[in-house]
Amino acid sequence: MENLVALGLGYALGSIPFGLILTSLSGAGDLRNIGSGNIGATNVLRTGRKGIAAATLLLDLLKALAAVLLVRHFWPGHEALAALGAILGHCFPVWLRFKGGKGVASMMGASLGLAWPIGLAYAVTWLGLLAVLRISSLAGMTAAIVAPIAAWWIGKLDYALVLAGIAVLVLILHRGNIQRLLAGTEPRVGGKG
Repeated sequence: MENLVALGLGYALGSIPFGLILTSLSGAGDLRNIGSGNIGATNVLRTGRKGIAAATLLLDLLKALAAVLLVRHFWPGHEALAALGAILGHCFPVWLRFKGGKGVASMMGASLGLAWPIGLAYAVTWLGLLAVLRISSLAGMTAAIVAPIAAWWIGKLDYALVLAGIAVLVLILHRGNIQRLLAGTEPRVGGKG
């Protein structure tokens, strides 16, 4: 029963579509009709509202972090399921007919909640590659791959398995980005397109 509660709480928090809510409240319109149609921070940035994009990124991170920390407090030992639930909620929110984000910011929050060294490895990889290459998708996918490796490195094998599953999901959701990366047409942050 605690497994279902942890997964359900994670899903409920993860499914809050902050990008959609913030762009709507700011008068930018329905985010699903802008750019890629994705509800994540990278697409919010396409509205030209950097503050809203930063807030989306932070809130998407915090909702997964909150899910992990709440479950750790009330149902210790089930944090990995809360992390999984938060990512599933973000990527497949019931409120949006299961069409959500790609899980990068939420995975960082989940990683940080599971163990700070995992979150640190994720953040350094994601933000470092983003600063150097300015390709959001590549930075996010690489960070997603680093997270389970970091968990394995510090001996958290149960976290490593869940994070590996989440990383596979993140890669699948980025399949269009992968095709554009291979074709050399993936847009850079701050660039046109």
